[in-house]
Amino acid sequence: MNLTWMLERSARTCAAKPAVVSDLGSMTYAELLSASKRAAAVLRDHGVRPGDRVGVMAYNTPAFAVAAFGIWRAGAALVPINHKLTAHEVAYVTGHAKVRMAVVAEELAGRMREGAPGVVALTTSDNRSGEFDRHVAQAQEWDGVEVGPDAVAQVLYTSGTTSAPKGCLHSHRGLSGVPAYTTAATGLRRDDRFLIAMPIWHAAPLNNWFLSMIYLGGTVVLLKEYHPVAFLEAVQKHRTTAFFGAPIAYLAPLRTLEAAGRDLSGFDLSHMRLWAYGGAPLGAQTVRMLQTAYGSDSFYQVYGMTEMGPVGSALYPQEQVTKAGSIGAGGMPGVDIRVVRADGCDARAGQTGELWLRSGTRMIGYLDDPAATERAFDGDWYKSGDLARVDEDGYLFIVDRLKDVVITGGENVFSPEVEEALRQHPAVQDGAVIGRPHEEWGETVVAVVEANAPVTLEELRRFLATRLAKYKIPRELVVLPSLPRTPSGKVMKHVLREQALPGAH
Repeated sequence: MNLTWMLERSARTCAAKPAVVSDLGSMTYAELLSASKRAAAVLRDHGVRPGDRVGVMAYNTPAFAVAAFGIWRAGAALVPINHKLTAHEVAYVTGHAKVRMAVVAEELAGRMREGAPGVVALTTSDNRSGEFDRHVAQAQEWDGVEVGPDAVAQVLYTSGTTSAPKGCLHSHRGLSGVPAYTTAATGLRRDDRFLIAMPIWHAAPLNNWFLSMIYLGGTVVLLKEYHPVAFLEAVQKHRTTAFFGAPIAYLAPLRTLEAAGRDLSGFDLSHMRLWAYGGAPLGAQTVRMLQTAYGSDSFYQVYGMTEMGPVGSALYPQEQVTKAGSIGAGGMPGVDIRVVRADGCDARAGQTGELWLRSGTRMIGYLDDPAATERAFDGDWYKSGDLARVDEDGYLFIVDRLKDVVITGGENVFSPEVEEALRQHPAVQDGAVIGRPHEEWGETVVAVVEANAPVTLEELRRFLATRLAKYKIPRELVVLPSLPRTPSGKVMKHVLREQALPGAH
């Protein structure tokens, strides 16, 4: 029940096999294990002690893997830090998590030092000339310290889609279950070459996909940063077999290539056997389009919460069209799910309630926030804050966040339904729905869109008139250059309200 055991097991059974592959360099399992032991020694020599928290603010590079396993071997907790944060936001995370030391990409060092001048920061660079890289290269291997299964392994910060990010405390014991459940749900194999192009410091790429490959003895292919065309080039060049991304990660390449008069036929994707997506559901029309464009019907949707590791549920390839928009029928292996009505009873077919999850992967709690932890838990259950509808076959459909339901004239408007309809308009690249306070109606529905062509409110209302009930149709339109998103692709509704409705909330 220690994350370092995964690496040790794979290094014993397939020492010469590539563990991490990147355009910046590759490492076998034996090399990664050795580097992690030397990284642990570097951390120890810089004052890191068991129980300390060490930040890593980097891109998808081999150094992230080395640092992570070095941190765990030294008995410390990994605090992955969003590389897109401002200095002010870095100050919040490092201060809240009481980060003692950090491994930082050379390009990001200025922000780290401005935001957290008291944190000892060692740099890593693409050519391995950074301080951390040099120290690791010169250090002697150290086996590290004994770490109990209930010790904190990670402090994962939530996406902050509705409020300030919270630090989720995850133990070695809990996170050790994430790869097993993910593998059981998606059928990952030891011969897979999994492309990680979404930021590896995010919960899903880190724990569902990176750790699953280490657990199996598979190969992780790292793309330093996602770009629509670079993503396709990486799939082709490294002959990857599996990938995970937000829906936009699949849609963006199609739009980018179309604008250049190209399509996916110019890329060899034939070795890909698993396309996973998460962060938002896809409608049947979009699913069919992606299946045709990517030449595959092996799409999986995975749903999970940072607080759960993240694990949750899965929608399998054969269900993608018939149950489009669903997150699946119940929990993935190792996860139990309930849909709980306001009266505390389980929702039946056709009813809506809050999604509750139970698994051994659940977080210990929120860092230094016992009140929020108490609100989030009900015994062994985690109350997700997501509202879900149960259909007649037991499939679950997320209808909204509890905080994001727009109540207008006493009617509940679930934003994902309206957002999916908005995306069908040819001028709308993406859209989100929020509520503006209204004296008579309580709230009025506001559409906020990214447009790829001029569009008016009247056009949208006419378009939606045959698709939605009248009370669901937006009465206001705001066009933004882009929607504010978390790195996992989720729209940050609280930021969107500030941008689109200044002074309204």
